[in-house]
Amino acid sequence: MRIGEFGEFELIRRIGTFLPGPPGDVVVGIGDDVAVLNVSGPEYLLATCDAQVENIHFIRAATTPYQLGRKIVAINVSDIAACGGRPKWALVSLALTPDTGVDFVDGLYAGMQEEIHAAGASIVGGNLSGIRGEIVIDLSLLGTVSPECLILRNGARSGDLVLVTGTLGESRAGLELILRPELEVEQEAGDRVRARHLTPGARLREGRILAATGSIHAMADVSDGVLGDLGHICRASEVQAEIWPESLPISPECLRVAEVARCDAVQWALSGGEDYELLFTADPRRVPEIRGRLEAETGTSCHVIGRITGKGEAVLVRSREGMSSDYGRGPAGWDHFRAG
Repeated sequence: MRIGEFGEFELIRRIGTFLPGPPGDVVVGIGDDVAVLNVSGPEYLLATCDAQVENIHFIRAATTPYQLGRKIVAINVSDIAACGGRPKWALVSLALTPDTGVDFVDGLYAGMQEEIHAAGASIVGGNLSGIRGEIVIDLSLLGTVSPECLILRNGARSGDLVLVTGTLGESRAGLELILRPELEVEQEAGDRVRARHLTPGARLREGRILAATGSIHAMADVSDGVLGDLGHICRASEVQAEIWPESLPISPECLRVAEVARCDAVQWALSGGEDYELLFTADPRRVPEIRGRLEAETGTSCHVIGRITGKGEAVLVRSREGMSSDYGRGPAGWDHFRAG
């Protein structure tokens, strides 16, 4: 069997079977977006890494090196944010062709430095390598979190409501405009959704505030799509969830692009991915307090989009008419080896 048939997440599980059990100082190991390590101090150490591969994650003609630099930092910071942590130190590895312009590297580091500084962290090292094909930018990020503020995927409980910050689907709408430049939409709408795709922002402050409430049971960032990332929470927590499509926060700009592209904005919101919003579960009795505090302290809204219904691992999309679809069998969001 080839990995294209196997899929990304089955491959991760298979890799895990070849590794010994984690030592006692590993709080969370392989299988999550962030490793959590007990380094015998007052805080846990967080470790994550992510790569941007040319013609898989980005098209060089459609983005600037500066935008790419910002994005590679933001997507890693987003993983730290979803744990309630603070980013600290980054290592960057570049695999470049010999004909890559020095100005590309200059722009890339200008973007990375701006984004890492805004997150309160620093780039402290890395590696350079030549490559014969598409370029690769890989970033590893270390951070910290107090044990009492750590939020993982595996704490969702039956009866929890499912919430998400901000809006969904705009990154996918931006990608649609990049891939189909002949589409004509109002400049303001086009600029907004393209920016959400090319230079996403991590909900770092929001993640720390949510963690500080002590009321969040499970959390992940929306990188693979709401269906995919809620599926990760459900599998880790051994629970089943339902999403209410009419409650998904979709902006007028996303709706407009979908209309012009003759696509379904709800589907973009469910499985488009790369929105980097925070997806979390909480006791319904605490939701008004959580929403009020988040908006008061950050200006960011959050929306109830579903609930945890009981034991299981499936994610259902349930409309007001009672119709449902089972998305629990296999990935419903981005999968590197099944995509396309």
